[in-house]
Formats: sequence, structure tokens, C-alpha cells
Amino acid sequence: MKDKIKNLPEKPGVYLFKKGRGVLYIGKATNIKERVKNHFQQPTYRDNLFINQVKKVDFIKTDSEIEALLLEAKLIKKYKPRYNIVWRDDKNYFYVAITKPARAGGEDLPRVLITHQPKEEAEYIGPFVEGTSLKRTLTYLRRVFPYYTAKKHPKGNCLWCSLKLCPGPAPVESEYKNNIKNLVSVLKGSSKKVLSDLKKEMGKTSLIQNYEKAAKIRDKVRALERVISHARVLEPSIHILSADWQNTQKTLQKILNIKREILRIEAYDVSNIQGKESTGSMVSFINGQPEKSLYRKFRVKIQGKPDDVAMIKETLLRRFGHPEWGRPDLILIDGGKPQLNVAVNSKSQIPNSKRIRIMAIAKKKNELFIEGRKNPILLKSLPREIFNLILQLRDEAHRFAITYHHKLRKRILLEE
Repeated sequence: MKDKIKNLPEKPGVYLFKKGRGVLYIGKATNIKERVKNHFQQPTYRDNLFINQVKKVDFIKTDSEIEALLLEAKLIKKYKPRYNIVWRDDKNYFYVAITKPARAGGEDLPRVLITHQPKEEAEYIGPFVEGTSLKRTLTYLRRVFPYYTAKKHPKGNCLWCSLKLCPGPAPVESEYKNNIKNLVSVLKGSSKKVLSDLKKEMGKTSLIQNYEKAAKIRDKVRALERVISHARVLEPSIHILSADWQNTQKTLQKILNIKREILRIEAYDVSNIQGKESTGSMVSFINGQPEKSLYRKFRVKIQGKPDDVAMIKETLLRRFGHPEWGRPDLILIDGGKPQLNVAVNSKSQIPNSKRIRIMAIAKKKNELFIEGRKNPILLKSLPREIFNLILQLRDEAHRFAITYHHKLRKRILLEE
């Protein structure tokens, strides 16, 4: 029962909040006890929708974070808990898609992708709640079971080949398909069976004295054991609201004239010298605090004269090309009206983007331009907590862009 939370294990796994026989909510954690305590001691707005209904907490321990991630997806699919479904429609969940055979590397071979919208022509595994955790898991597993993501492989080796994440231009078809079969089994939660089957195969191969193949299978077994046991893929909880942020959020909602929760804010800036070694930065704040695991940097491809507006456009379009990173509730651009307009236009090119609001801060007069509002607001006229938040966002995005720009310049100078 919920008054026994102190007895929960401090291990990775999945927890289920229940009312009677019904499941209200399912979550995963690196530490079940601490995560469940946070729901009750520091409830978020979302937690308050159901936390008083919880009568019982169930849990399943796992041996690793990856197993917790995979088990959460399996249980959400099975129970369809109301308060997981309320917050996310199918477009906000993540699925691993195993495509039907496509031309790749000279053979009709399946590809592995992350997507939001399942379609009939592929096998789908999920739903997964967090794109970042899922992408990390796939990156680790791809080292054990290399696979294609592109429809067509070049005739020679690609970048992924050099990282040992791709089977190359001409893999043995049976080996590739067996890799995909094992990958699917792991993603469905059957890693122990996959390990057992691989060990049996290694033994049989060794008996017929095919030692080279047996050694390859042995390496695969060891790699998979390391990944399953030790890979860190889950983010620490980023949904805890402080009283200060709750007040700041309410003020920000009034300024933006919106009622929905503002959980994640992203800020963008670009840096260059006369258009050379141009960089773009994306910093992410969760509940008003920097979340550095969600920072991203971009080496801008536009060449020639410096054009901040075009650089912001490229940075945003490339960012929006990564739905697995999740989506922000609010975006702040370092710039004026032109940067705001290009950001709004870039946003409009992705589906279901209306819920993302955009602001731009012009340095010259410290004016804040807001999407949908004709005239800017002087930053100094805003409440102190909003003034501080916006400057912190802008300065952090600027710092991150400058740091990457300096790194690129230093590397080029060393090469020269």
C-alpha cells in the first residue's frame, strides 16, 4: 500500500499506480523508491490529476535501465493506463519501426527507424514515452546488431560503417536478418533468450571447429551483456516543480496568453566570424533550470556572408528534423522581428506545431518579440522573474554557441 513507500527497492524498474484493479499510471525509474516518493512529496500539476486516487503501488524490479525502458513500453501497451494516455496521443509516443524489405546494400533488407505514427507496412515496437532514452538504447544495441536506417547504401563504406554501426554495402543476407531478429527480440524484452540462443550457437559453431565465427558470436554475447547490464539510458526525473517555478510559469502563461503548462523551453543562438565556422546552439531548460543532457550544437552549413536569419532558419529546421528529441513548449530566439518571423515559418513546416510558442529577444533595445503580438515588449517592463529567466536563457544559448565556435576555429587553426 502507498503508506509502505519506504519499503520500495532502490533499484531500476517499473512502478504502477493503482486504484482497485485499475492501473492509473505507469512509470519507469533508475531508483523506484526515490521516483515514487517524488510523485507524492513534490507532485507536478499532472500528478495532482490522479495522485489522490492512488491506493496501491505495484512495482517490478529489473536488472538494468534498458530493461526498465522496454518493460514500461510493454506494460503501457497492455494496460493502456488512463493518465499515461491523457497526456500523450499516438503522435507523441515513440515507436521502433522495422520496415518491410527495402533496397539496401544490394539486397532487399529491412531498416530500423524511430517514428511517431505507425503504418501497416512495417512492424512496430512500442509505445515508448521518451525519445531520448529510446535513441540511446538503439545506439547501444546497434553496436551489437548493426542495421540500416537509409533506403540505399552507397557502394563503399559510409560514416556509420566507420563507427561499426552499419553492416556495410554488402552484408551476408542471412546474418543481417538474424541480427534484426535478435534486435527485435531484445526490444520486446527477451534479451535473456537472445543471449541463451547466441551461446548455444557459439557452442555448436565451436564444435564444428569454425573458431572464427564462434569468436564473433562470443564478442556479440559479451557486448550485449555489457549493454543490457550497464548502459545508462534513463534521464533523471525532470518533472519536479518548485514553488518558484510554479509562480514564474503562471506569470509567463499570462504574458503569452496561454493556459497550457510550460515545462520545456529551448533557446537558440548562432555564432560566426564573417560567415566562417558558423555554429548554432540549442539549450534546454526544464521547469526553469538548465538540462544539459538536452543541449544540442549544430555546425551551420551555410557559407559566405554572415546571415544570422538564414543560420537560425537552418538550425531550427535541422532541430525540427529530430522528433525523437521531444518537443519544447516555448522557444526563445536571440534576434529581432526577422528572426521571429523565420522561426515561426520554420515551425509551421512540421506537423502539430501550434502548441509551440516562439519569442525573440533583440539585443539593441532589449525588446521581446512574441509570436502573434504586433508590438514588442521592453524587457525591463516585465516582472523581475521573467526578466531574469529570459536573460538567463539568452546568455546560456550565446555561451554554448560561442564555445562550439571557438572549438571549431581552434581545430581548423591546428590543422593549418
